[in-house]
Amino acid sequence: MPASEESLPFFVYGTLRSGGRNHAAHLAGRCAEIRPAVLEGAALHEGPGFPYAVPDPAPGRRILGELVTVRPGAYAGALAALDRLEDCRTDGTGLYVRRRMAVRTAAGELREAWVYLAGPRAEARLRERPALIESGDWGATGGRVG
Repeated sequence: MPASEESLPFFVYGTLRSGGRNHAAHLAGRCAEIRPAVLEGAALHEGPGFPYAVPDPAPGRRILGELVTVRPGAYAGALAALDRLEDCRTDGTGLYVRRRMAVRTAAGELREAWVYLAGPRAEARLRERPALIESGDWGATGGRVG
């Protein structure tokens, strides 16, 4: 498996969180573990029915979500399904880009994970016209239901 496809857990913060419509469609039955986690140094923005994560060094910026570890036998299928869902393209021009980043679990442990960040066009739009979710928790907005 190429280094870019290393079997890391996924940090999910929107519709892929437990109880979200895309969790049920793409992750249910594939998970070995789901733990609360935080991505620091990023801001959460509202999208049309789903959120975007955008790197943001402003003090206190963080996104609340879950660290999802996929069972080894289900990993390749989950990775392909999530890349398709997020329109993550190998040339970096998709709706989202997948990046390896450090997240902190509720127990305080730092873990490397795949994070889907806003792609270049979405990021540029959000930097120009922010749609910031101050709490960093899309679930608290009622967004992850449905």
